[in-house]
Amino acid sequence: MNHGIKTRKFSRTTKHRRALFVNLVKALIRSEQIKTTLHKAKDLRPVIEKMVTLSKKGDLAARRQAISFLRGNCPEVAKLFSNIADMCRERKGGYTRVLKAGFRKGDAAPMAIIEFVDRGVSQK
Repeated sequence: MNHGIKTRKFSRTTKHRRALFVNLVKALIRSEQIKTTLHKAKDLRPVIEKMVTLSKKGDLAARRQAISFLRGNCPEVAKLFSNIADMCRERKGGYTRVLKAGFRKGDAAPMAIIEFVDRGVSQK
């Protein structure tokens, strides 16, 4: 029975899965749009939503939590707390969208594009 199991394991250990999501969050913050598999995008959404909510708080404790999650004071933390926090200031939730993007050629895995909803029009 699968009672209480909310996340997919992706055939990875806990540390490997956490590293996967840290790298996906960094890539999404860096480029504001990434293409990945549909299941990874769906599982990435709550993680990035929590990071944006932390950045909207903007205090020192929130910044330290983000640095702890992203494993070091990287340029993505600065961008998260300056650009992305300002971009999502008026929105109360739902900062990202997942768009289906067909199937991968090699193994026919369903692909998706995850992006921030309030990205600039020039970047789309």
